[in-house]
Amino acid sequence: MTDAAAPASTPLARLDDATTMGAVTLYVGDLDAQTAFYRGVVTLQVQDASGDSVTLGRAGRPLVILRHDPALRHAPAGAAGLFHTAILFETQAALAAALYSVARRAPQTFTGSADHLVSQAFYLTDPEGNGIELYWDRARTEWSWTHGQVEMDTLYLDPNAFLAEHLSEAAADGATAGDVAAIGHVHLSVGDVATARAFYVDALGFETTASMPGSALFVSAGGYHHHMAMNVWNSRGAGPRMPALGLGRVELTLPDADGLGALTERLRDHGVAVRDDGRAVTFVDPWNNELRAALA
Repeated sequence: MTDAAAPASTPLARLDDATTMGAVTLYVGDLDAQTAFYRGVVTLQVQDASGDSVTLGRAGRPLVILRHDPALRHAPAGAAGLFHTAILFETQAALAAALYSVARRAPQTFTGSADHLVSQAFYLTDPEGNGIELYWDRARTEWSWTHGQVEMDTLYLDPNAFLAEHLSEAAADGATAGDVAAIGHVHLSVGDVATARAFYVDALGFETTASMPGSALFVSAGGYHHHMAMNVWNSRGAGPRMPALGLGRVELTLPDADGLGALTERLRDHGVAVRDDGRAVTFVDPWNNELRAALA
């Protein structure tokens, strides 16, 4: 295994290197219960609550938007949609505090953990079945790239050992609740990987950073290990989504108007319908997952 630089972007043919993920919107059936979970268990803070919508985040940054729609029902098994929303914590101490909150308040929602070489991750499921990843990144200098692909794995990570090493008394008391966190990546369930690559790489402009042929695809901007991923593990052959509880919208944040304009032109060149309100562009992928790209 040899180290190599992360893949370089081609101007205007790819998303700007400074592209990041914005908030994830979820349609929920029980707004109060979901708000209590993301606030009390995931340790996000309510930033705005108006009508049928609640925005939660950290340090002034919106991360999860809950929209109440009691008319919707859960999607059938095998449907495309959200695999998980991944919340990136700036420090292991902040991640440990969130993990401790899960262990104290909702241990039944915990579904697993893994060391992915580039990161340490813990997984859970919210009360309405939406997957969540809580994770911390190792420094980029510790990531290994070979032929433009980042080395990732799924190695055993003991959650109790992680807590013993990184949970301080102050963190256990909530002292890290104001620390910075972000949507690090969003992982989707899709019908097939080839179609996902044609949309997310060729049209949207991400670069492939890792792939599992016929099974999963990982893509990013600016040499991140992945901003988005798509897999068929539970959804192979799935067609376009019907309206349902779960994923409402994924947001991308671009640094300047030139990059947003290039994205809009690239999508149209690939036959993707785009709604442009002058501040952001909104579009859907082949499975009717809605995305919105806006300026930082």
